[in-house]
Amino acid sequence: MRKLGRTSDSRNAMLRAMVTYLFENGKIETTVTRAKEVRSMAEKMVTLGKEEDLHSKRQVFAYITKETVAKKVIDEIGPKYADRNGGYTRIIRTGARRGDAAEMAIIELV
Repeated sequence: MRKLGRTSDSRNAMLRAMVTYLFENGKIETTVTRAKEVRSMAEKMVTLGKEEDLHSKRQVFAYITKETVAKKVIDEIGPKYADRNGGYTRIIRTGARRGDAAEMAIIELV
């Protein structure tokens, strides 16, 4: 777990928001280290969305901040990857950011 220069509650809130935004729009542009953190949580959410039991559905609703996006993960995204074992996201490096030369990347659903 990377700290990303934040307190744990602030970091968790940021990751939840980014994962929600990723599922809402299909892709986001961020720094490489953040993208790698978002990938691990997004993969877990898709895996939970694939399962049919109530407990995993409640875990998805607990983590994702928008109810409509959580529904989308369970109803659309989970079944879409039903035959795939992991590797639901792709990270593409896009070069350095102009302001502080931070390594940027696009993370998207495959």
